[in-house]
Amino acid sequence: MKHFYILSLFFITVLLCRPLPGIAQSGGSDAEIKDKIRAAEIAYLAQKLDLTPDEAQKFWPVYNQYTKEVEILIAERNNRSTAAKVEKTDQKNNTPNAELKYDQRMLDIKSHYDKEFQKVLPANKAGSVFRSEREFRKVLLQQLKERQVRNMGGPGPRRWRN
Repeated sequence: MKHFYILSLFFITVLLCRPLPGIAQSGGSDAEIKDKIRAAEIAYLAQKLDLTPDEAQKFWPVYNQYTKEVEILIAERNNRSTAAKVEKTDQKNNTPNAELKYDQRMLDIKSHYDKEFQKVLPANKAGSVFRSEREFRKVLLQQLKERQVRNMGGPGPRRWRN
């Protein structure tokens, strides 16, 4: 079991330390980047949640369904936003209501899957899923920002000062 944790930590480190093509550099398709991020997320969550093999077998199908529903909701939101820009509708009247509906649907999905995670994981681990997911996004964004600064040749604002 100890080897699994070491391997997971190594996998996370390797994936997150490698440059992500297309974000910090040119090249690489969006699908490849998404796959790399997804693999890093899976390794991160597995390590953070400390899943046993039995828990992992039950957890990952539920988590995959959860992420699929979230991705569909986000895609619907992005499609509506794009369509509204093309049509040049007055978004001042529609935006607050649309945002509230989006937030409510996201909350509904998370509430539903919180219950589902509690069915397949112990309470302490089920309660850590969303927090670990947020931590992963925070780490990922921080590393992307650091790469952008490095690719620009140093610290952003100070670079332009005399």
